[in-house]
Amino acid sequence: MRKHLIFTGMAAITVVALAGCSSPAPDTDDAAWPESITLSLVPSVEGADLAEALDPLTTYLSENLGIDVEGVVASDYAATVEALGTDQAQVIISDAGSLYNATERYDADLVLRDVRFGATSYASVAYTNNPDKYCDDEPVMSTYAASGIQLSSCNGIEIEGETLTGEGPAGIESLAKIGDGTKVALQAATSPAGYQYPVVAMREAGIDTDADITQVPVEGNNNAVLAVFNGDAEVSFAYWDARTTVTEEAPDVAEEVVAFAYTEMIPNGGVAVTSSLPADLVEQLTELLDGYADSSEEAATVMFDLVGLSDWTNETADEEITRYGEILVEFSN
Repeated sequence: MRKHLIFTGMAAITVVALAGCSSPAPDTDDAAWPESITLSLVPSVEGADLAEALDPLTTYLSENLGIDVEGVVASDYAATVEALGTDQAQVIISDAGSLYNATERYDADLVLRDVRFGATSYASVAYTNNPDKYCDDEPVMSTYAASGIQLSSCNGIEIEGETLTGEGPAGIESLAKIGDGTKVALQAATSPAGYQYPVVAMREAGIDTDADITQVPVEGNNNAVLAVFNGDAEVSFAYWDARTTVTEEAPDVAEEVVAFAYTEMIPNGGVAVTSSLPADLVEQLTELLDGYADSSEEAATVMFDLVGLSDWTNETADEEITRYGEILVEFSN
């Protein structure tokens, strides 16, 4: 694998030292298993709940593997990569960018992808308050299954009366209609859905995002939607589907803010392991993690509370992670 792409210059990256553990055996099927392995992650919970939240998962793994599995809390996703690279952790649960770094820099193996509400990836949505300009057809209403809310879209990216899919790229050619001086609400440059993927998509549509548009800075996906709803911008971008986050303050957002394009899919994170672990250990560990959410009601709760997931899948779609890494390169300086 390539080893030259390192994103240490990104603003979100901070390296910290994590507690160590014994070194694993070479990567062979018949190699002796280590007495313990360490799992590094960035949990969703905070403070005193960390140890309690980690314990059910590490206990489950320890009991089923027959070796000690220790859980270590990282301060951020980049720290999980450095922990794996220095052999202070042999398993990491991290975001897509960190998984890419781990595979590129340390030859780690991607074994699982995160599943959130049935999906392993999501699109950035282009929203507008000017459908006459950006829509080639009349907007239609479709159902967002997670909340039952009806939301509007055009350009054939969804089917009227059916469940929204949120699958892209779709309607992406309509981005070329963003004219000179158009006010476009964009989030921080570190945001995949609010900045990175939209900027790449606009550039590929022939738009100079520094000179051709008027960037309207916003903080958060909800504010990206509200910028269009309130008329502060003609176009905005946010994750699929951020309109559901503002229905209280903007009850008619479903009609007034129309989705007219989806970018290519942005990958969820997942699980990576060091390449030096025995292959049969990796296989069993992967199967156990893959089945954890279904092992008990407590496990499903822990899974969501700990890392905000509903499941893992061994269908890793490595090409999505690779593409994410390529896009990160454009924004690493």
